[in-house]
Amino acid sequence: MSMTSVSVNASSVLDKVISTETTENFSEDTSYSRLKGNNLNFGNVKIQKISSNEIGIYGLTQCHHTCDTVYLSLYLERKVNGNYETYKYWEFTANNVSSLSRGIHVIVPSGTYYRVHGYHAAKDGSKESTTTLTSGILIK
Repeated sequence: MSMTSVSVNASSVLDKVISTETTENFSEDTSYSRLKGNNLNFGNVKIQKISSNEIGIYGLTQCHHTCDTVYLSLYLERKVNGNYETYKYWEFTANNVSSLSRGIHVIVPSGTYYRVHGYHAAKDGSKESTTTLTSGILIK
C-alpha cells in the first residue's frame, strides 16, 4: 500500500466554505426539519436589495399537514464593527394552517451588510423547529 501526499491551500478552501457574505443583491436559505418529523417540512428565508436604503425580506414555514400552531420569526441582522447584531425582528404565529409566510420591506441605513436569520416551527402535539440564515448582502 503506497501513500501519496497532496498539498492543499486550506485558506482558499475555507474562504469559500465559511464566507458569510455575498457580492449579489440577493441571498436565500432553506432548511429542512432536523428531525425529519411529522409536522415541519422546511423553513425558507430570503433577503433582497431593493434600493440604496431599502431591502425586502421574506420568510416561509411549511408543514407536512395542517398543524395546531405554526411559527415564523424573522431577525434582520446588521453588521456593526465586524459582527452581526439584531437590527429588527418580527414574530408571527398562525393556528390551524399548513404554512405561514410573510414579506416585509424595510428602510435601512446604507453602507453595511444585512442578513436574515429565521426561526421556523410547527406544533401539532409535539413541536418541531429549524433555523435558517442568509448570507449578508451589502446595502450601499
